Amino acid sequence: MNEINELIQNYGNWIYLVAFIWAALEGETFVIFAGIAAQQGYLNMYGLIIAVGLGSLLGDQVCFWLGRGYGEQLLKRYPKLQAGEKRAVAWLERHAVGFILAYRFMYGIRNISSIVIGMSHLTWQKFAFWNAVAAFIWAIAFSNIGYVFGGLVGQVPHGEDLLVSRIQQVMMVIVGVFALLIGFRMLTSYLHKRHITVPPDEAEQTTLND
Repeated sequence: MNEINELIQNYGNWIYLVAFIWAALEGETFVIFAGIAAQQGYLNMYGLIIAVGLGSLLGDQVCFWLGRGYGEQLLKRYPKLQAGEKRAVAWLERHAVGFILAYRFMYGIRNISSIVIGMSHLTWQKFAFWNAVAAFIWAIAFSNIGYVFGGLVGQVPHGEDLLVSRIQQVMMVIVGVFALLIGFRMLTSYLHKRHITVPPDEAEQTTLND
């Protein structure tokens, strides 16, 4: 947390560009910590949501077009992606729109999901629309998780020794973020187990262009 606050103090409004790039490349951890910083007054909450929403949108659009143009080559070159590809396909075949809205919250398949969607028959216009919706749902959700958690951290009594107070704050942030991430991973693993098996006849009837 202190590292993020130092970045904000050193780079000012450039931190929104950092958040944009980070959201395009990485996951939700930075967004949660940035939400905590926004609660403490270091960042503008609306600016943060716009930055990470656009970053997430751009990152997944790029991956979509990579999948459309080079998906098969990427899977052959990086065999480790194939496990995630199978899981993503199982979800995509059953619930295309729901999958686009949800895969950012799923552990282990986010990076490959946009590539797999690009390899499917889903139109780019449909993906672009629902990807934009999903990106800002994700941005609002995780920014506000950090914002709310930052408020809880701020309730640590001020009368205690400063060092003890700082340690408590750091521990609360670490434990809270860890618990949130584990919770999301458990939820997505549960959902994955429920829907990973797609009946052959049902998969044949699924039309991604609906």
